[in-house]
Amino acid sequence: MINPQGYKWFFETTTPAEGHMHAIKRTVVEAQTKFQHVEIMETVSYGKILVLDGRIQSSQADEFIYHEALVHPGMLATQGPPQNALVIGGGEGATVREILKYPSAEVVEICKTHLPELHRGAFEDPRTEVRCEDARAYLEKTSDWFDFITVDLVEPLEEGPACMLFTKEFYTLVRDRLTPGGTMTLQAGMTKLNELTFYTSIHRTLREVFPVVAGYQTFVSCFGTPWGFILAGRKVDQRRLTADAVDKLIGERVSGQLDYWDGATHQHAFSLPKFIRKAIDAQTRVVTDANPLIMA
Repeated sequence: MINPQGYKWFFETTTPAEGHMHAIKRTVVEAQTKFQHVEIMETVSYGKILVLDGRIQSSQADEFIYHEALVHPGMLATQGPPQNALVIGGGEGATVREILKYPSAEVVEICKTHLPELHRGAFEDPRTEVRCEDARAYLEKTSDWFDFITVDLVEPLEEGPACMLFTKEFYTLVRDRLTPGGTMTLQAGMTKLNELTFYTSIHRTLREVFPVVAGYQTFVSCFGTPWGFILAGRKVDQRRLTADAVDKLIGERVSGQLDYWDGATHQHAFSLPKFIRKAIDAQTRVVTDANPLIMA
């Protein structure tokens, strides 16, 4: 039995009135980068965890749930096998790792050194190009086209450049760099009761830009809360795919093992509960550059 007094504890607030705790064996590294405070800690229950500005991003034990949910619905929804992909964020490398399970796809330093369990060599794959630059500026100037774009960024906690990556104008840039049959996915925050503002606002904003917008969710244990994702595109609506169709696509497109996502998981994830569907329908806010969304 764990003796609570025998460990240092990390406490993460999930809302102004709630939070959860993890017993910590040791701090692997702590650093202040140009953009954020980074900690990698080894926990008792989940192995290594990555924490940015006090918020858990992923854990060694259950990151496969988050990253498979972020990547595979979008990669399986492209019209034809995806040939190239863009990851915005995803510094620990696990998002790239999942994309590289598609043989047809082409796609910092702290995570490369201290989280090999997550990226598993994805940064060194010759199909991977790492750019440490402003994502919006890159999309504004690039002439490249992508079959799949995923946005794996922390929610904007204060006014600044990050706020401009969650707006109608930014999602329009993403849409305009997608091939006609391309898709995008993004992590969209908590989907717990009374904490749906971020999720529903982003969902509403994306509907201003894309003809197909499909929300889904999963439970990420180390977060201590259900977590929301959104898929957007022009053509394929993943909500209409049967479990057998999803399993068939995985068999045709994916090289390597998936430990979380399959047809049955797909059906469950896209079947949002009634209270979330009602909140999505009731949301009227469209997030813009002039009126950005900042999470407290």
